[in-house]
Amino acid sequence: METPYPNPISPSQTRVGWIGIGVMGAAMAGRLLSAGYSLTIYARTPSKAFPLTSRGAHFVDSPRGVAERSDVVFTMVGHPSDVRSVVLDEGGVLSGLKPGGVVVDTTSSHPGLAREIFAAARERVCWAVDSPVSGGDIGARDGKLAILAGGDGGVVEWLSPLFELMGKVTYMGGPGCGQSSKIANQIVVGANLLGLSEGLVFAEWAGLNVRQFMNAIRGGAAGSKVMELFGERMIEKDFKPGGFAEYMVKDLGMGVDVVEGGEDEKVAVLPGAALGKQLFSAMVANGKGTLGTQGLISVIDRSMAGLRICCL
Repeated sequence: METPYPNPISPSQTRVGWIGIGVMGAAMAGRLLSAGYSLTIYARTPSKAFPLTSRGAHFVDSPRGVAERSDVVFTMVGHPSDVRSVVLDEGGVLSGLKPGGVVVDTTSSHPGLAREIFAAARERVCWAVDSPVSGGDIGARDGKLAILAGGDGGVVEWLSPLFELMGKVTYMGGPGCGQSSKIANQIVVGANLLGLSEGLVFAEWAGLNVRQFMNAIRGGAAGSKVMELFGERMIEKDFKPGGFAEYMVKDLGMGVDVVEGGEDEKVAVLPGAALGKQLFSAMVANGKGTLGTQGLISVIDRSMAGLRICCL
């Protein structure tokens, strides 16, 4: 049964679509399946769909096919160009979504593109919400993501039963505000990753027990969610991705480059974010762009090579 906006959302009535089933997308979609929702999925690599289709999800061969069978379509892809392709291009989500349907982009993308998608959706009597997430693969798995939503406030509220399965949603404002919030979030995360990387590398080179050091400071001002998520992984040199380093280059780039178009073009002057982008870009240049963002410590580690620091 079709239940587009504003009819109430429920597992027995609402058809959900999902496009993009990588590390984050698969975990988020899996939580909707576990809650009893009917799920239609699409991925460019069909083999990635098996863990979800084996649990009852239906695989189709195009974004339009997902939209034709869904009241709400979530996207979690890599880059703004991918978002444009799966949503706006011929054969994309908006070509198949029925009036009242909602497309929810959880990709970290560009605020201007989010506004463009919102306008295109309204022309088709549909709705669009930009709701990028933060919390990594662990947050996606455990349903503890921070969800930053932009668009129509009523539609965001309507989506609450779905968002609550994935984490905590905060309405940030009109179209594009979710994406702007995520860029700001990534600037904070990037700075935290850099500080944690340098602190751990210095502690090791100073002859400290690194794990003991981290446990000693985690309850003080140096403690952070980044430390809780990635500190142990950094120490163990476990760089399995929750979010790819190359995506951090994209996200920070959207902050330090031109962030708003139009007549009133604005440029953000963010020296810390610019440095972070440069360091993550070094990971990409060294063939490590598909490692997790915690792999930043490897860049700092290399920069310390050859130095010997005695325990003070």
